[in-house]
Amino acid sequence: MTIHTTQGGGIEMSPSRYSQLIHFLQEDLAISTASIAVALRHSQQDPGPLPMILWQYGLITMEQLEQVYDWLETAA
Repeated sequence: MTIHTTQGGGIEMSPSRYSQLIHFLQEDLAISTASIAVALRHSQQDPGPLPMILWQYGLITMEQLEQVYDWLETAA
């Protein structure tokens, strides 16, 4: 399965930065492509930040959510 990176899902960032976020989720946090795809589908129906959607649907832990937001803050 391929993840197509876009600016959708309530995340306001450049396509390259969005790609970096997806890479971080997959490589650093070991979030599966399938989990990310589920979150992306849900974000189309219920827009919101991708990290929050992953957490709301139980696809990442609270600790992982904090790591994502730390990454977003430091990668800015």
